[in-house]
Amino acid sequence: MTMQSARSTLAAAQSKGYAIPLFDTFEMLGTEGIFQAIEEKGAATIVGMYAHWIEKPQARAFAAYLSARCQDASVPVSLMLDHGGSVANCITALKYGFSDVMFDGSSLPLEENIAQTRQVVEAAHAMGAGVEAELGHVGVGADYRDPDKVKAGYTDPAAAERFVAETGVDFLAIAIGTAHGVYQGTPELDIERLSEIRKRVDIPLVLHGGSGLSDEQFRSAIEAGICKVNVFTDLGLTACRRAVTAAQAPDVSFFSIGEAFTEAFRERCGYYMDLFGASGQGD
Repeated sequence: MTMQSARSTLAAAQSKGYAIPLFDTFEMLGTEGIFQAIEEKGAATIVGMYAHWIEKPQARAFAAYLSARCQDASVPVSLMLDHGGSVANCITALKYGFSDVMFDGSSLPLEENIAQTRQVVEAAHAMGAGVEAELGHVGVGADYRDPDKVKAGYTDPAAAERFVAETGVDFLAIAIGTAHGVYQGTPELDIERLSEIRKRVDIPLVLHGGSGLSDEQFRSAIEAGICKVNVFTDLGLTACRRAVTAAQAPDVSFFSIGEAFTEAFRERCGYYMDLFGASGQGD
């Protein structure tokens, strides 16, 4: 299947009330598990490459590999740059054939975030690619030591309405209480804020920092308007634990460790596809 922008699959998710997962990857064992789950579940999916890797010497080669896997899938799979930290970052990804890019200007003043996001949108749309941006700031798990710090980064609904109107962005990542990495505290989601943003903004909304939320929190967020959820930490930690167990087996081999890693990704990705309602939606 030809790789395409996530704009069409996220529009379908928004209209039908489910969410598309984005799974980050930067190596082939986990990638294999992701694509095994895609085929087993028949789930439209987004594969992500974190922006840190786009500047590595092997980035173009790995992007070509991911692109080929997306094109070989039997359901729609998109390839997105995750958390592009600059306009140049995003342009590089577009040159490497990504179907979508995320520009993360969440640490910038609002006016500058709008201006740089608009530049990325103009470049991406000229190449048929979609753009995600972030407004508000999704921090890291350690931020939960200070709940006030988490709340300070929440997305302002009125600002979100203006941001979308002035940038032409296709998807918007918002901050409503999630964090990247391992939570050092109990995550709490501001569903009321999410619902208000949904009323003001008609494009797909994105939730970053999915690892560590309860099933009910995921369901509540999707019901309130989230159409895309990013997940990596849980995949990586589960795969590492499985690999350690495999390494301690009497008949351990290079291949048994790799298989354990792949199987962990396959299992956990399938779990999230089912939970988000994406399974069977790849038609």
